[in-house]
Amino acid sequence: MNFDNAFLDAIGALVWNPATGVLMALLAVAAWIDWRTYRIPNWLTLGGMVWGLASSAAMGYSLVDGLLFGLAGLTLGLALFLPLWLLRVMGAGDVKLMAMVGAYVGAWGVFKAALIVGVVGGIAVIAFALVHRASGRLATNMKDIAASMVIPGMPLWRPELAGSSIGKLPYGVSIAVGSVAYLVLRQVGLA
Repeated sequence: MNFDNAFLDAIGALVWNPATGVLMALLAVAAWIDWRTYRIPNWLTLGGMVWGLASSAAMGYSLVDGLLFGLAGLTLGLALFLPLWLLRVMGAGDVKLMAMVGAYVGAWGVFKAALIVGVVGGIAVIAFALVHRASGRLATNMKDIAASMVIPGMPLWRPELAGSSIGKLPYGVSIAVGSVAYLVLRQVGLA
């Protein structure tokens, strides 16, 4: 079996697995809605969290172990992106979407997925800034944020102190792409 066949078999296994198939469908719907409206609805994220926790509970060694696996992932997914919402860099729907992913993949899985989402999102932000000729503003805002974190005595960065934004980006698309990439890499044994 060559790599191409193994890769296609892995994707097929993901799609037909009830938990990951539903997760991938929910991520696709969230990405599409976010792309069109810059919002991710609560019915999707909260419903996805419930389904993710139920799936994790059903697939665990025991119901309690599976539920704890899902709750740990949900909590870590929430905790990883909540600071970005507090800084007004990300919307609440994005935070809840990452928590939903965690309900399916657990704490270690959502951590790895968040790393991939960060890379995908970083590429998307840079591309967005280049297309909108806002790379200078992006660099200035990033410099200000970094400086506020490392220079002693400098006040912490707050959104109201920021320069003008480079614009709105539907980050749910990056979360969907990065999370699906994680699922595929996990399935082929690379994550």
